[in-house]
Amino acid sequence: MSEFTSEGFDLDAVGNNDSGEDVIFEIGGGATVVPPAVEEPHQQSPSSSSSPSDAASTPIDKAEEWKQRGNEEFKKKNYLEAYDMYTEAIDACPCPVNVEEILRQRDEFDEMEREKARSRMEEETKQRRKNDNDDGKEENSKETNPSSKKMQQQGPAIFELSHQEYGDKLAIFLNNRAATNILLERFEDAIKDADVALILNPRYARAYIRRSSAFEKTERTEEALRDVKKALELEPSNANIRKSAIRLQKIEDERLEKLKEETMSKLKDLGNSLLGNFGMSLDNFNTVQDPKTGSYSISFNQGK
Repeated sequence: MSEFTSEGFDLDAVGNNDSGEDVIFEIGGGATVVPPAVEEPHQQSPSSSSSPSDAASTPIDKAEEWKQRGNEEFKKKNYLEAYDMYTEAIDACPCPVNVEEILRQRDEFDEMEREKARSRMEEETKQRRKNDNDDGKEENSKETNPSSKKMQQQGPAIFELSHQEYGDKLAIFLNNRAATNILLERFEDAIKDADVALILNPRYARAYIRRSSAFEKTERTEEALRDVKKALELEPSNANIRKSAIRLQKIEDERLEKLKEETMSKLKDLGNSLLGNFGMSLDNFNTVQDPKTGSYSISFNQGK
């Protein structure tokens, strides 16, 4: 395991962070603070014994006490210890369905959706070929599978879990563990914990923020931006989330612009390679856009 380091980040921008606020470390330095780092319990601090006290008589009480212990270790920056405490809270939570079962159900659902998509593509391919052989009756091909067209407009189906007792509590424990995973540089584990938290509570803005931070740390800015926008939809008055959305949008715009330039450069190289067989290059062609219509006209200049 690599040791967490603050190198490259503007820690002065967030102070000592003793309040437990969530620090989203940004690509290229800087940091955004989104309170809180962990969900604080509504109870007194537990004793220092290694297991929950006798007062924690019910499973959820024991889970809450483990969470509190994790919060205390998190504030001390003992992230490995905090991870273990949050894991104890997750294991003690009496939610009817556990994390492994949720992930299993999601993976099965996703596989079934992929299989459905493959079947639809195969059916549409067969239908197009049939229509092409039937004197090219284009109108028939447009109406052959309206359900498939509707599916494309709606986008892929997303796995949803029925409401689970203590599901919101389990989501909090998972989201707190995701915070420690980020600081331990276990970014994929953080994403997985946030995934399950959001399955349990799809309106959990802080889980979107947590996953966005993990996505950004792995330079998946498109996903990071998507999540922070979702968090902003849920908490539109949160200025810190809005600031993060603006910053990530700028990063994503720059990434797309760079990708476009690289693509155009490759296409130009390919064009020049083909035209070179005829003693020409793309420099022999001038492209002019009509400001009124937006269309382009291309002229050939043999002198270049």
